[in-house]
Amino acid sequence: MTTITLKKKKNKQTMAERANTLRAGVLGANDGILTVVGVLFSVAAATTDHFTIFIAGLADLLACAFSMASGEYASVSSQKDTEKAVVAQEKALLASDYAAQRQAVVDHYIQRGVSTATAGQIADQLLAKDALGTVINVKYQLEEDHYMNPWDAAFSSLVAAASGGIFPLVAMTLLPGIWAWPGTILAVILSSCLTGFLSAKFGDGLVKTAIVRNVIIGIITMAIHYGIGQVL
Repeated sequence: MTTITLKKKKNKQTMAERANTLRAGVLGANDGILTVVGVLFSVAAATTDHFTIFIAGLADLLACAFSMASGEYASVSSQKDTEKAVVAQEKALLASDYAAQRQAVVDHYIQRGVSTATAGQIADQLLAKDALGTVINVKYQLEEDHYMNPWDAAFSSLVAAASGGIFPLVAMTLLPGIWAWPGTILAVILSSCLTGFLSAKFGDGLVKTAIVRNVIIGIITMAIHYGIGQVL
């Protein structure tokens, strides 16, 4: 029973890992909304054939989702490799220059207002308990065996991009002719508000600014692609 409990605790995601997965999802959703509506507006401005519009939108939705997923996988894999390299480097430094590593921990606590003597005591206690974990946390805010998961980020981005693109695709292809355009515009605005709100919450940003920015970008995207469709 104890072994199972310890294993569950070890595998529990850190806040940074969860935030990274959520970030990938929010970015994927926003990208899905904008890329799909861009294609829909370009094609719908050039033709009134609903099947053609639907196929173009669906093809772009799938392409966008898998593109975002592969991009997140490559990006987070690179980050994970960097984190592992840093941990290996710090492990080697602990073996070759322990005094310098201890001093880095001491300096960390001194910079936070702790006296030199107390900082030394804290450093010695922490290093005695978990030297590598202490050093990588103090210097890089990393936790040993807790690296960013590229598969989580890729899956989150894949699902979110596909989900985000569904809103304008459904609005443009299922709403009656007279409501298709205004319905799609409304769907994009509302979904852009949602992704702006979520991105601000997850990134500790300004909610109003993020929402307004996303809506403006969405409107500009629709206008540009509608213009392209008219030209074609």
